[in-house]
Amino acid sequence: MSSSKSASRIEPTRANGTDQHIFQMTGLGCATCAAKIEAEINQLEGVHSARLDFVSQRLIIEALDPKAMRQITQQAGEIAARIEPGAAVILDADTASASSEVKGAPARTLRLVLFGMGLVLLLLAQFAPLPAALSLTMFIASYLLIGAEVVLAAVRNIARGEWFDENFLMSLATVGAFAIGDYPEAVSVMLFYQVGEFFQDLAVNRSRRSIAALMDIRPEFANRVTDDGIETVPPEQVGIADIILVKPGERVPLDGTVLQGRSALDTSALTGESLPRDVEPGSMVYSGSINHNGVLHIEVSRPYGESTVARILELVQNASSRKAPTEQFITKFARYYTPAVVFAAAALAVLPPLLIPGASFSDWLHRALIFLVVSCPCALVVSIPLTFFGGIGSASRQGILVKGSNYLEALNSIDTVVFDKTGTLTRGVFTVTEIVTAATLSEAGVLETAAQIEQFSNHPIAASIRKAYGKVLDPNLVQDYHEESGQGLSATIDGRSVLAGNSRYLLSHGILHTQVLTLGTVVYLAVDGQYVGHLVISDQLKPDSKAAVQRLRELGIRSIALLTGDSHLVGQATGNQLGLDTVLSELLPHQKVEAFESLAAARTTQGKLVFVGDGINDAPVLARSDVGIAMGGMGSDAAIEAADIVLMTDEPMKLATAIEVARKTRTIVWQNIIFALGVKAIILLLGALGYASMWAAVFGDVGVALIAVLNATRILHHNN
Repeated sequence: MSSSKSASRIEPTRANGTDQHIFQMTGLGCATCAAKIEAEINQLEGVHSARLDFVSQRLIIEALDPKAMRQITQQAGEIAARIEPGAAVILDADTASASSEVKGAPARTLRLVLFGMGLVLLLLAQFAPLPAALSLTMFIASYLLIGAEVVLAAVRNIARGEWFDENFLMSLATVGAFAIGDYPEAVSVMLFYQVGEFFQDLAVNRSRRSIAALMDIRPEFANRVTDDGIETVPPEQVGIADIILVKPGERVPLDGTVLQGRSALDTSALTGESLPRDVEPGSMVYSGSINHNGVLHIEVSRPYGESTVARILELVQNASSRKAPTEQFITKFARYYTPAVVFAAAALAVLPPLLIPGASFSDWLHRALIFLVVSCPCALVVSIPLTFFGGIGSASRQGILVKGSNYLEALNSIDTVVFDKTGTLTRGVFTVTEIVTAATLSEAGVLETAAQIEQFSNHPIAASIRKAYGKVLDPNLVQDYHEESGQGLSATIDGRSVLAGNSRYLLSHGILHTQVLTLGTVVYLAVDGQYVGHLVISDQLKPDSKAAVQRLRELGIRSIALLTGDSHLVGQATGNQLGLDTVLSELLPHQKVEAFESLAAARTTQGKLVFVGDGINDAPVLARSDVGIAMGGMGSDAAIEAADIVLMTDEPMKLATAIEVARKTRTIVWQNIIFALGVKAIILLLGALGYASMWAAVFGDVGVALIAVLNATRILHHNN
């Protein structure tokens, strides 16, 4: 088995001082084997950590020494091929799917031919009037045609000291059936097992393709404009400031700014929003969008590796490395469950004949063999990671990026939701709605002075003041500029001392003034120590904020709170309008963390505490929360980095959607756990009492696994 191919297109990255590489794998069909491969790679010298995701077939290796990566990769390929014959580590991600397709079709055809030949021999041996010796020979030949690969895999694993896998269990059970003279049952059970495995593999591969289709947003090419015309190149070869051409029907390959052309873009793959987005010269466009009807010339602003689509794909594909507690439990459970059942089977075969008078050894051995067949936990080991990964994929198609299945599962336990106000529940688009003078300065003078001092601030309120002024500002007039976060600004403008900020800021400088009570943010202005007037800047609630709060109530969220740096009046008005439980206002950035801590301490349950903010100013609170959710917006790097979950459309209602996806995922996970363990428990009990056949045992293994995998795929179709 080849374990490597051409050089990887997936660039190495630095993580925690280590050298990280991401590889694709092929031929990985056994979830238990994937766990063993991951464990052995983690034991290799020079490996800091290794994570192998069975669903996406991605292997992430962090090496302590970059120079050792080539040797580690070769050893990883050897481990994979040894533990699961046919598995290989592919260095070139683009060849992975093609390699798998090329190898998979002939292997499936050969497998079906062998099954057919074995089935014919089985039927002849069972029903044709043949001598006993010839009939036995045909049973053995049929068994080898159908189950030789299972027996050989079991022998290889035993040679390495690995006993408790499905190959060993099926081989021991069917060979045992031969030993007690149940030839037809032994061959038939192996045939049924192999057919079940075949269909299970098809179901798993179909699920993988479905999940891949959910995230099929990677652009395949870019039309780069050069002096010699248009050249088609991979997106990775396009640099910053290059000009690309996007024709109608094509996917935007990189983030950039429209230079020429007008069109409507389908951004549903990024945001889940079905309405097209109109763009024109000056508009920012994001990779992964589909151009509807116009020809666009775009100046590239980021390399492909930092583009929106690349970051989304990386987040979703790597999400499975953060496993949910349920996944971790099932992995540990499977480690002890199978050996326990094997020892129980051994006791069932040996103890009753010794302790019960007249008990038949062959009868109890047959019951023990049923125990062996039904004991494999594949239904859980395969279907549960598949369900979580499908849930993450389904959420991503609705504009919700979940960075790990642990965060998806945590959404099921939310007790309290805490919102930021500006940019989260409100539009964050401020407008100057009132200008009031209190001295000889005119309204125009108040606005001009405020615009002058606010010209260096990045705050949305400052931007609204500059927009209201609407004239070119002279930065040379401003000296000694100083900004106190969350309070105000001071500077010398054209020789005059100017202060602009909230009421508390002016009072701290000894400037008396009349406090204004209004539904908006008030910016007070002082010149040369004298209060000269104020501006009122108003924001508006987002259209879905009220509906989102109502839906959260319907979903059983116990407490919903608001933290804002705005005035008490504005905070309370917003809280009353939305029907919130708690409103804490006039908070500086560091005070938001303290307020959040107080809300956490006041909880009376063990539920999760969630904070929803804009992901830029709220990073400390996002980091402190059990689950941090950012209003990301397309292309917002700060939001994507800061939060555990990112709502790409900036809609509060998407939080409710995320909770619904999480609950649907949990429902399917527990359906599979209860169904798989319930069926196995019933068959184990009936087998011990002598009422279950080997056929029922095989159904309890591969049949249950197949049903669980098919049930797991239902999450892919969850869409509100």
